[in-house]
Amino acid sequence: MVDLNKIIQAKRTISGFVDETPFAVSNKLSKNYNANVYLKEENLQKTGAYKIRGAYNMISNLSQEEKAKGVIAASAGNHAQGVAISAREFGIRAVIVMPEATPLLKVSGTKALGAEVILKGDNFDEAYEYANEYAKEHSLTFVHPFDNVFVQAGQGTTALEMLDAVPDLDYIVAPVGGGGLISGVASCAKQINPNIKIIAVGAKGAPAMFNSFNAKKVVNSKSVKTIADGISVRDASPITLRHILENVDEFVQVDDEEIANAILFLLESQKIVVEGAGAVGVAALMSSKFKYPKNSKIGIILSGGNIDVQMLNIIIEKGLIKSHRKMAVSVTLVDKPGALMGLTLALKSANANIVKIDYDRFSTQIDYGDAVITITLETKGKAHQDEVCEVLNSNGYIFKKIF
Repeated sequence: MVDLNKIIQAKRTISGFVDETPFAVSNKLSKNYNANVYLKEENLQKTGAYKIRGAYNMISNLSQEEKAKGVIAASAGNHAQGVAISAREFGIRAVIVMPEATPLLKVSGTKALGAEVILKGDNFDEAYEYANEYAKEHSLTFVHPFDNVFVQAGQGTTALEMLDAVPDLDYIVAPVGGGGLISGVASCAKQINPNIKIIAVGAKGAPAMFNSFNAKKVVNSKSVKTIADGISVRDASPITLRHILENVDEFVQVDDEEIANAILFLLESQKIVVEGAGAVGVAALMSSKFKYPKNSKIGIILSGGNIDVQMLNIIIEKGLIKSHRKMAVSVTLVDKPGALMGLTLALKSANANIVKIDYDRFSTQIDYGDAVITITLETKGKAHQDEVCEVLNSNGYIFKKIF
């Protein structure tokens, strides 16, 4: 267990540099799930994630000799930015090793904070191995993203702020990758209130810590694949696993579909932008992964908001399709003047808004003199899509619904 005094000291250390983020009630989540749900918005940190807490606390505790030589870290992005901005604050060199598939937003954000970035490896663990070698070769101090007591204590300040705001919380729900956040948060919460329930949430595509929790020993994964890149860790840490086994009451998993649904819900209904790792707690709530008494006070940590714009666009588009707010149909027309106008008038009568049209007269799958029109439409739900299909049928169009 991370000592509460170290967490309190970390809070003093980071105050004035690290933001105290909002811990606000979500009326929609509370109503939908019969609880009092509060969201800890670490996505609003100056680096867009909680990682700055632990990074700054560790770097501030380095010796002058260590600071003079500089620091190095391995990270999928959020820890990188936390180390970079903290090193800049102390005026020291920072080198960050990131997996080659790290989203551009996180790479450019890290460079903008003054760090040197090296892209190496297919995942965090390969980047981590290279960073350790580089640290030894260049005499740099390694700032571990989770296996360090100062880092864990810094992350634990998140729980201090939550319990200061809502002292009678019944549950804290937090994401787990390497385990630094949950180690600090769970240790802090259990020492303040031993009766509080801690729910750890992992991604199904990165199951090492979940499997280790259930086996009560380290069980590493062969590979990882999840949209929650911030918790995409292949190997379980024996150090953080020990804290998790001591303090976590329940460990659940969510898949990418559930994570994407939570991201879209937070964006559309709460006007909150989070990344995959930041959404897993809400995903667990929305997917009924854990049980709780009615009207329980549940605090969920939104750990970060640094989502790649292209990934966000994919999630939005897929979400619109799944909720029947976007559809595409392929219609075969006689290729003559006015044919397309007749089709669009039919769709107008169904109050469907056209957002894209593709016109193909060269397909080898159609007769000479015909054309295939693929039209993407904005719709208002399944009933509206059924109405569009009925209008097309009643007007004699040969069509196929694509999605």
